[in-house]
Amino acid sequence: VGDATMSPYEVLQPGGSVEYNNDEAGAVWLQRLFSTFPKSVWLNPEPEQLWQYRQSISVIRQIAGGKMFPMTLDGLTRAMRQLSK
Repeated sequence: VGDATMSPYEVLQPGGSVEYNNDEAGAVWLQRLFSTFPKSVWLNPEPEQLWQYRQSISVIRQIAGGKMFPMTLDGLTRAMRQLSK
């Protein structure tokens, strides 16, 4: 669960984290996470109608293979359907 709203630099650039100077970009870690746990989804509490305005959400949604859902009753239902496939 996370809103995925941040600077694209934090996701795409090594050392982009505001807290840590990581050698690898956050995207690398997210790819590892979704590769290790292919039956996973991202629940986003940010209203879905705002997602198109956040570049980092688009990037993370792509890394997640499109498996990002809003944290609403409908979104949770869709996420559970995805996980049960």
